[in-house]
Amino acid sequence: MNIGMGLPAAIPDAEAAAVGEWAASAERLGFWSVGVIDRLVYDSLDPLIALAAAAERTGRVELMTTVLNVPLRRNAVVLAKQLASLDRLSGGRLTLGLGLGGWPRDREASELPPGGMGALMDGMLSTMRQVWDGEVRGASGPMPALPPDRPGLLFGGFAPASFNRMAAAGDGWVAPSFGFEPLVDGIAAARAAWSGAGRSGRPRIVVARYFSLGERADEAADHYLAHYYGARYFDAVRADSLTTPRRLEAELRRLADAGCDDVVLLPCSDEPDQPVLLAGALDGLGARRGVSSTRRGHTGLDANSSSLELSGAAGA
Repeated sequence: MNIGMGLPAAIPDAEAAAVGEWAASAERLGFWSVGVIDRLVYDSLDPLIALAAAAERTGRVELMTTVLNVPLRRNAVVLAKQLASLDRLSGGRLTLGLGLGGWPRDREASELPPGGMGALMDGMLSTMRQVWDGEVRGASGPMPALPPDRPGLLFGGFAPASFNRMAAAGDGWVAPSFGFEPLVDGIAAARAAWSGAGRSGRPRIVVARYFSLGERADEAADHYLAHYYGARYFDAVRADSLTTPRRLEAELRRLADAGCDDVVLLPCSDEPDQPVLLAGALDGLGARRGVSSTRRGHTGLDANSSSLELSGAAGA
């Protein structure tokens, strides 16, 4: 299973420059990817701006969104050009997890209708693909096409339409950041949709989990997750957050056994020691980690990229 690290782009009051520093640390420490999440009405950086900063400080790690809420960005041509620019800046390292967006205030601020999000998403995806394929022209000629299969596309969501969209147009499925039974059910649904669409192999399964390590790990996790998710979701997301090496090991084993191909570990704090503490905890599990290479088609990254094989036992 491939191990990525989230960037502190959605940590309130975080120093903006920390995003680039964390990305550079993630690459130096051998993580497979760096990831960002998306929230509009919140104290957070725009995920695409954050990944642009990460692209400038790195040369090998995969850049991921888990997920980017497409309908909030109403102009599909503008969004497609932004994403194409990011893919080109990073040398083809961009993999997009795409979703509809679930925060009501974000939808209100975007002046979206109460329904029809799936149809809006499909229409935007069609336009974006035309841009990436070089089919959108202006007075001076077409917008430049990206190489085939770029950027990589993953899809989130639990509705049947989401899995069908993934099977028709994507490389895999992005699971939520908490909840094990929904994850297992979602993997089964994703694989069924994939097979039903006549796709070979299996979809890539990406999941996120929150982590916080060190002396104040639990305090940091409690504070951040309560602030971000509120009382309605706090208990569920906190139950799956990882604050000790032993808990980290147990959850990574559980996710790997469930069939996940990637896990992106999202921070609860922007403290600069967190990447090093996470890498140290993974090393303590007997993990084999290396440095990732450039994305290669639908199968993800080169076989020599960073991955995780758990062989040891974690401390408490």
